[in-house]
Amino acid sequence: MSSVKIELRKDQIEKIHEICKSFNYEGGELINVLHKCQHEFGYLPAEIQEVVAEQLKLSVAKVYGVVTFYSFFSMIPKGKFPISICTGTACYVRGAENVLAEFKKQLKIEVGETSPDGKFSLSCLRCVGACGLAPVVLVGEKTFGRVAPDGVKAILAEFEQ
Repeated sequence: MSSVKIELRKDQIEKIHEICKSFNYEGGELINVLHKCQHEFGYLPAEIQEVVAEQLKLSVAKVYGVVTFYSFFSMIPKGKFPISICTGTACYVRGAENVLAEFKKQLKIEVGETSPDGKFSLSCLRCVGACGLAPVVLVGEKTFGRVAPDGVKAILAEFEQ
């Protein structure tokens, strides 16, 4: 996975400044600032992290450490339809790894990657709290329960339009 250097536009930098200002430039609000930035931009590339660090008077290493520690944050753009496979105990025992393997095969991407067309990205979650429906797959906000590998194609077809 290679890192692509992006150039932030003036309006994007101003938006990050606005977000930091809304939290009074407080270093203790770093996680909230990052959540809001990720919501705004979809991900947190190094360039956004650098602006946040400068605005909150924190080291880039500190910001990067928080972004990489919490699995919610992403440094790569997510697809239009982010796919998350639950790999918690109940889902794992009921075959989540086979479902994940089928998504990887169908999309020709690995966990943490986004399809070349930008439609789908693939990730794993620990537990979504729907253990009775194991194995569970989330596509955006939509939950699919009792997913078998042979059901993956139908799930993807639902979002292909």
